[in-house]
Amino acid sequence: MKIALIGYGRMGHEIERIALQRGHEIVSIIDIDNPNDFEGLSFGSADVAIEFTSPIAAFSNVLRAFKVGVKVVSGSTGWMDEHREEIERMCKDEGRTLFWSSNFSLGVAVFSAVNSYLAGIMNDFPNYEVSMTETHHVHKLDAPSGTAITLADNILSKIKRLRRWVKGNVAHTDELPIASIREGEVPGIHTVRYESEADRIIITHDAKNRSGLALGAVLAAEYTAQHEGLLGMNDLFKF
Repeated sequence: MKIALIGYGRMGHEIERIALQRGHEIVSIIDIDNPNDFEGLSFGSADVAIEFTSPIAAFSNVLRAFKVGVKVVSGSTGWMDEHREEIERMCKDEGRTLFWSSNFSLGVAVFSAVNSYLAGIMNDFPNYEVSMTETHHVHKLDAPSGTAITLADNILSKIKRLRRWVKGNVAHTDELPIASIREGEVPGIHTVRYESEADRIIITHDAKNRSGLALGAVLAAEYTAQHEGLLGMNDLFKF
């Protein structure tokens, strides 16, 4: 498979390493110093582009890839909610293909399934207060993380006494607080807590490095090459 990389930071380098290990070809690498390569023949020859950049640049990058008919796998967070309706329209009416996820790790996919299942159980136990904490490296621009928001939305869909999530440590009884910590080079830690006067229940996913994210992105690219439309981790991993 021919892969183009959009964004060549630490994630881009790790994705390149794993893609090459799996026998794929990197035909184009686009970073901040060569944006005109979107119009190049090399980029246009890609079966899939994998995009890991920033909330500011992601939507424009996706549009530029769509313009030349290249499918996209995007792991950039902090932009999808604002542009989801337009992306859905383009995928439905214009035949575009985007695989988007706030987190591509297999471990996070399993953690997310456990989170949803546990939230369904805890809907019947209002004496437990729910809270979340997410910790990432100091370079991460968005807070809460996209993964934390996805986990929170899953909890809100299951626990009827909760109305919305809020950023911070203090919330009303119908709100789910998310604390965001930025320190060092932490790849990502997500924790969900249920606490009562008697005890607490805690589930945590702690990423050791970026290799799990990069492998998931390449697996998503392999899937995207054979499918169309607006895709996500629920399509790739059917738990």
